[in-house]
Amino acid sequence: MSRRLGHVTGGPYAPPVPRTTTEVTSADGARIHAETHGPEEAPAVVLAHGWTCSTAFWAPVVRDLATDHKVVLYDQRGHGRSPATGPAGYGTTALADDLVAVLEATLGPDERAVVGGHSMGGMTIMAAAERPELRARAAAALLCSTGCAGLPAASQVFPFRSERARRLAHRLLLGSRSPLGPVSPLTRRALKYATMSPEATPEQVEACARIVHACPPAVRARWGNVLSVLELTGGVSRLEVPTVVLAGSADRLTPPVQSRRLASVLPDFRGLTELPGKGHMTPIEDPGAVAGLLRELVRDHLRPTADRPAPAPAGAAVPAQKTPQETAQKTGQESAQKAAQKTGQAARKTAQEKEKSA
Repeated sequence: MSRRLGHVTGGPYAPPVPRTTTEVTSADGARIHAETHGPEEAPAVVLAHGWTCSTAFWAPVVRDLATDHKVVLYDQRGHGRSPATGPAGYGTTALADDLVAVLEATLGPDERAVVGGHSMGGMTIMAAAERPELRARAAAALLCSTGCAGLPAASQVFPFRSERARRLAHRLLLGSRSPLGPVSPLTRRALKYATMSPEATPEQVEACARIVHACPPAVRARWGNVLSVLELTGGVSRLEVPTVVLAGSADRLTPPVQSRRLASVLPDFRGLTELPGKGHMTPIEDPGAVAGLLRELVRDHLRPTADRPAPAPAGAAVPAQKTPQETAQKTGQESAQKAAQKTGQAARKTAQEKEKSA
C-alpha cells in the first residue's frame, strides 16, 4: 500500500537511521516493524508511540538517548511500517501482545529495559501490566501524556461545560474516518490547537503534522474507537514496576487530571512531572525532559553502579539487609572481642615473664 512520507527529512525532528530493523510477529500473526538504535551492549530503553504516530515521533528523544543507550522503537499495528490488520485486530489485548512480542524479539535472553510510552503507547504498557513477559523485562516505566480511562469526558479539545456534550464530541472526533488531507496552513493550525501548546514552533508543528497525516483514516478510526471506551484502571493498579508520569500543563487530549489520576493508582509511583505550557506532543515539544526522565530511570533501576550491586537474578537468594542498630551492635561486639583478645595476650605474656624470672 502506498503511503505519504510520514516524517520530515531534515533537522532535529527527522528520524535517525536505525542500526538494525526487525520484523516482529505478534500473537495473532500481525507483523510489527521494530528498529534498534545505539550500542547493542548499552542499557536498553523500549519506546511505544501514540495514536496516529510512528517511530518517527521519537526522533529527537532517540538522538539524545542513542549515544549511550540501546533504544528500541516499533510502529503500532497499522501505523508507520506496520501493516494494518482486519477489524478484529484492534484492542487493548492487541496492544499488549505487540509490546510483549517486541520485547521478546529485540532484547537478549536475560536483558531488561526501561519501557516508555506516549499517549496510546502509555496505555499499551498499562494493558500489558499483568503479562509475565513485561514483569520479567521491564525494570521501570515512563507514562507520558496519557490516561487510563474516561478520555472523551476528560479531554478539552471541545471545552464544552456539559460533560455529556464533551463526551459525544470527543467520541466523534476519535472515531472519525474523514481524511485529513494534505498538510496545509489550515490543518497545521487545527493540529496545533488540538495537540500542541501555543508555544510550539513551526518546525515542531510540521514534524507532527507529517506524522499524523500519514496515518490511514481507517486505522485512525479503529484505534480511536478503542480509546473512546478505554478502561485500564485495573491494569494501572497492577503495574508493579517503578513508574514516573509526565504531562504537559496545556494538554487538551489527555489533560493533567488524567496524570494525577494515574499517580493515585500506580502501586510503585515515583513522581509526576508537569511541563508548564506544553501540550500533548511532549516528546517533540520538550524532548530533553522526556529523555532526561528515561535516563534517570535507567540510572536508578537498570544500570548497576559502583555503590549499588546489580539486581540478583530471579529466584536467587538475596542476603538479608541489617538495620543500622544491628550493624552498630555487631561493630561493638567485634570491638569488645578484639579488646578481650589483646587483654588475654598481655596477661599470658606477663605470666610467661614471671615464670622465667622465677
